[in-house]
Amino acid sequence: MTTNNKTVKQWVPLEANPEVWNEVAHQCGLDEKWNYVDVFGFDPELLAMIPQPVQAIIFLFPITEAYEKFKDEEEAHLRMREQSISPDVVFFKQTISNACGMIALLHSVASSDDEIVGPGLFNDIIEKAKTMSIDERVELLENSEELASVHANAAAHGQTAPPPDLSVPIDLHFICFVEVDQHLYELDGRKAFPINHGKCEHLVESAAKVMKEYMARDPEETNFSAIALCKTEE
Repeated sequence: MTTNNKTVKQWVPLEANPEVWNEVAHQCGLDEKWNYVDVFGFDPELLAMIPQPVQAIIFLFPITEAYEKFKDEEEAHLRMREQSISPDVVFFKQTISNACGMIALLHSVASSDDEIVGPGLFNDIIEKAKTMSIDERVELLENSEELASVHANAAAHGQTAPPPDLSVPIDLHFICFVEVDQHLYELDGRKAFPINHGKCEHLVESAAKVMKEYMARDPEETNFSAIALCKTEE
C-alpha cells in the first residue's frame, strides 16, 4: 500500500489471545510475574475477578462510522482545549497497517513507573522513545526489523487464520488504558495524541466507564472485548 508517495508497511494482525500476548511480552522483557488475562465482562462482579494490581486495560472494538465521527470531533475539541498530558506518558502513533495489537502491547508497559520490563526489545524501544517526538517514535517502530519479526512470529502462533489480503482494512482495533500521575489515559495509535480522561482512583473502574461509552455509541455492535495486564504472581 502506498500513501503520499510513502509505502505503508502491512503486518498480519494479532488476535486477542492473552496466551500469545504473554509469550511475546515475556520474550521482549516483561517480568514473568506480570501477565495478560481475559476480561470476562464489563459488569462490576466480572471486573472484580481481574487479579490486582492492574497495570493496563487493552480494549478491542469495531471501527465504525460512529467511532470515526467521534474521533474527529474529539480531536477538534481537544486541539482547542489544549488538554494537559503528563510528560511520563509514552505515546506511539500507529502508521503500520494492522499493528494496533503491538502498539497496544507497547502502550501497556511503556508508561509504567514500576520496573515491570527488564532487558530486552521492549525496554530498548521504550528508553529510546522517551526522549523522542511522536514523529521520531514513528520512525523508530517502522525501522525496527526486530519488532517486525517478533510481531510476525506472534501473528503466526494465533488460532485465527491470517486475512488473505492485507490491503483490506481490518475493522477491529486495539487501544490501551493506563493510569499515569493519577489520571486515566487512553492511548490509541489511530489518534493524534493521548486522551486524558481526568482523575483516576481505580484504573479498572475508570477504564470500564470509557469502554462502556464506546459500546453505547455503537449499540448494534457486539464485538467488544478486553484484556488486562496484571500481576499474577508475588
